[in-house]
Amino acid sequence: MKQKLKWVGMVTLILMLTACSNVGIGGKQISVGGKNFTEQYLLSEMTAFLLKEEGFKVKQMNNLGSTVVRKALENEQVDLMWEYTGTALITYMGQEPMSDPEKTFEKVKELDSKKGIHWMNMSNVNNTYALAMNKDEARELGIESISDLAQYVNSHPGELTMASDAEFANRADGLPGVEEKYGFKFGSGQIKQMDLGLTQRALNNHQVDVSVAFETDATIVDYDLVTLKDDKNFFPPYRAAVSINKEVYKKYPEIKEITGKLADKLNSDIMRELNYKVDIEGNSVSVVAHDWLVENDLIKD
Repeated sequence: MKQKLKWVGMVTLILMLTACSNVGIGGKQISVGGKNFTEQYLLSEMTAFLLKEEGFKVKQMNNLGSTVVRKALENEQVDLMWEYTGTALITYMGQEPMSDPEKTFEKVKELDSKKGIHWMNMSNVNNTYALAMNKDEARELGIESISDLAQYVNSHPGELTMASDAEFANRADGLPGVEEKYGFKFGSGQIKQMDLGLTQRALNNHQVDVSVAFETDATIVDYDLVTLKDDKNFFPPYRAAVSINKEVYKKYPEIKEITGKLADKLNSDIMRELNYKVDIEGNSVSVVAHDWLVENDLIKD
């Protein structure tokens, strides 16, 4: 009788442990991928906060190279990530650049649908190339757009110099393409080639007059620079949008609304300021992401 009771007790214990373990296994679970730079860390962290607020258990897979995280998404090792439309169209899909943001978004959505990836919630964060100048000098010379820059260069040949990395200086969708589109040309002695991380520093130190930049770069705020309006829409759009495994989206369709709240509020200026708080002020990604979400009533404090 004692032996029988002993076995009953053991079975009961096993059932209890199994029930407890099933609690951990069940529920809504999702993995969020991210690339290896500040903006991506922030997007991933904000997305994780929003999903956790709605009861998801979130696994973050950050600090990955662009092609690595893309492959992880294709192989279903990552469920969703914030990707850039231009990167997907040009780098992953091998298509020609498109200037219209909406058409670019629809094209990558169409092409990726065949690979089991769904695109949604395109934001106004545009991490594309830009030409930057010191704000005071641009104002003094009356330059607000690339067309203004072209007119000034043509009227004052040899006067302005530009900082560029080797890639942008030689790519068809870089400086040569800009010059062709806008009808001007820097002389060979006017282009100062250097590492990309040094171009805006050279501009800030007045060693050059114009620099290649990215729209959401924190140094634009730190150095009080201005990006020239691409009034002929040369640079392809690199809008941040959510790409998600189709099966995961079918399982959790509410993710569209959850991430849509973030996409609706973000733009390049806000992203630049958030990058600044991390890169220049030295705040942690988690704190910056959390505080901004709270301030914008997206999560509770």
